Amino acid sequence: MLDAAHIRPVAEGGSHRLDNGLLLRSDVHTLFDRGYITVTREHRVRISRRLKADFDNGEHYYQLEGSALWIPRRAEVQPRGEFLEWHADTVFKR
Repeated sequence: MLDAAHIRPVAEGGSHRLDNGLLLRSDVHTLFDRGYITVTREHRVRISRRLKADFDNGEHYYQLEGSALWIPRRAEVQPRGEFLEWHADTVFKR
């Protein structure tokens, strides 16, 4: 149940490129798109405090906080830092 997720959606100026994508579990993909989860430039997961505030649940997602993502070895297909920063600054609910 894995999904290819755009870091910066095409509708927001992103493109269909490997460095603009993450392979995420489908539920995590949904939360990423809605801003409850982001990924840092260091490829670490961050979970928004708003997840609990908005839905009064999500405790098992907080266990992912700080987890490192598996990243491809080839630099040209790794998630681009500027796209990750855009997501954290624009989409992530602080």
